[in-house]
Amino acid sequence: MEEKFNYEYSAKQQQEVEKIREKYMPESRDKMKELIALDRSVSRKGRITAVIMSLISALILGVGMCLCLVWKEYMTIGIAVGALGIAGLVAVYPVYSRVVKRMRKKVAPQIMRLSDDIMHNVK
Repeated sequence: MEEKFNYEYSAKQQQEVEKIREKYMPESRDKMKELIALDRSVSRKGRITAVIMSLISALILGVGMCLCLVWKEYMTIGIAVGALGIAGLVAVYPVYSRVVKRMRKKVAPQIMRLSDDIMHNVK
């Protein structure tokens, strides 16, 4: 007569096994995570553009101020360069808005498809 040994995991052990197993399974993105990532990518490009444009404009404004304050003979050039830097800083928000709007148009079909899939599966 052959004896068999059967052992069943408890619920707590089963959860621990599942946690460990999930670490080693290939990562699959569900639709909700993909939707959130797409939404974040839209504003990320606009923010990056705004930060770069702000830094460059602030540096241009600083150069204009240096021309005015350090080298008095370059006062008129310094005023023009400073005005150019101020204009760049003023234009940051409209450029940000335009980039975000363009990215929303580009990503809209994917967002709509994913959101429709999610909403229809929930109902």
